[in-house]
Amino acid sequence: MEIKTQDYRICYDPATTTVSFVGSLRLSGSAEYAPIVQLLGEVADVEPTKITLNLQQLEFLNSSGINMLSKFIIEVRKKAGVQMAVQGSQGIAWQGKSLKNLQRLMPGLQLELV
Repeated sequence: MEIKTQDYRICYDPATTTVSFVGSLRLSGSAEYAPIVQLLGEVADVEPTKITLNLQQLEFLNSSGINMLSKFIIEVRKKAGVQMAVQGSQGIAWQGKSLKNLQRLMPGLQLELV
C-alpha cells in the first residue's frame, strides 16, 4: 500500500508492519487526510503484533496531521494484542515535542528518536 504525491509519500511494508512517512504533510482538515486514515485503518484491522510508524523523514506535520496520528494511536490502543512503535528524528524540530505526547495517549508506545 502506498500514497504518493508531490509533497509526501506514505508506504506500508507488510513484512515489517511498518508505515513510513516521507516529505511534508500540510493537508487541510480531516477530509484531505482521509486516504491516510484509511491506509492506517487497514493496517490496524489486520491486528499485527506490532505496528511501527517511521516518521524519521517526515519534515513537517501540521496540527491536522498530529490530530490524525493521535486518533490512530487511540484506535490501536483499543486492540489489546497490538504494540505500537514510533520512530522519529531528533534533527526535526517538531518531532521531539509532538511525538512524546503520543506516549501520553498510549503509555506502552515505544518511542525511538535517533
